[in-house]
Amino acid sequence: MVHPVAEANERSPFGELTAEEFYARHGVTHSSSTFVNPRGLRIFTQRWVPSGGAPVLGAIAVVHGFTGESGWMVLLTAVHFAKAGFAVAAVDHQGHGFSEGLQAHIPDIGPVLDDCEAAFAPFRADYPPPLPCFLYGESLGGAIALLLHLRDKQRWRDGVVLNGAMCGVSPRFMPPWPLEHLLWVAAAVAPTWQVAFTRGNIPGRSFKVEWKRALAMASPRRTTAPPRAATALELLRMCRELQARFEEVEAPLLAVHGGEDTVCDPGCVEELHSRAGSKDKTLRVYPGMWHQIIGEPEENVEKVFGDVVDWLKARATAAGAGAGLQ
Repeated sequence: MVHPVAEANERSPFGELTAEEFYARHGVTHSSSTFVNPRGLRIFTQRWVPSGGAPVLGAIAVVHGFTGESGWMVLLTAVHFAKAGFAVAAVDHQGHGFSEGLQAHIPDIGPVLDDCEAAFAPFRADYPPPLPCFLYGESLGGAIALLLHLRDKQRWRDGVVLNGAMCGVSPRFMPPWPLEHLLWVAAAVAPTWQVAFTRGNIPGRSFKVEWKRALAMASPRRTTAPPRAATALELLRMCRELQARFEEVEAPLLAVHGGEDTVCDPGCVEELHSRAGSKDKTLRVYPGMWHQIIGEPEENVEKVFGDVVDWLKARATAAGAGAGLQ
């Protein structure tokens, strides 16, 4: 099953089609909605489900990364999962995509977790147990997926898929000493200051194929500015918290990661795999691949996402067989 990114071009994820034509071509029904969170911000959510009454194998809650959104590049993977038989939901974090808030500003990860829980609760209610519900997170979204599991292991027990997860920032992406150690000063004095915290920009280090990098940058809602000081500090704190809690991860786990990822350290995901308490855990580090797997040449995209879909289908089938025995 070919990943829909093959039909995109450097200007649009839908290629030469309209959004409606694109979804119809792939046999997927799309919908969107919003809700207002306790901080008064309107948060945007989307769903993609198999159309035509096709049976649903399971549900997948998708969590996007720091410079991403639930649409644009991520929607292509959501459609890929929906074509494979899954109901899919995603949410734009505050300050990302169509959600309100200061652009790309996450000074505290806690409210973002709250928004994810609020967005995914009605989705899970529409696709309740015994239908399995998986978490799928890319980059920062992988870290958020793990934190959601650690918050409520009963709700998020069926499986977690991590794609280039931010369990640790690559040393090759960190700033030279002593900038990292002075970051707390900038965060305290000017929390929204967009500090040149990293070596190079994220898209340039993430998307190997040039036209896919251009597509990512073509999103009208994507920021190209450096992370804000308080946001950068919080992301580093979040990574340290996760690293201290790897043993607490208990859900079935699949981690896929590019071996040449210079944004999120593959070594930290290897440590997660080694220390996680999950009885069912799989790590696949792909030599030569970069941070954004969707930004690889097509043969690499098909290999990795084929592995992901196979893993999801196997566990959804096992969950269905187990429910039938009850």
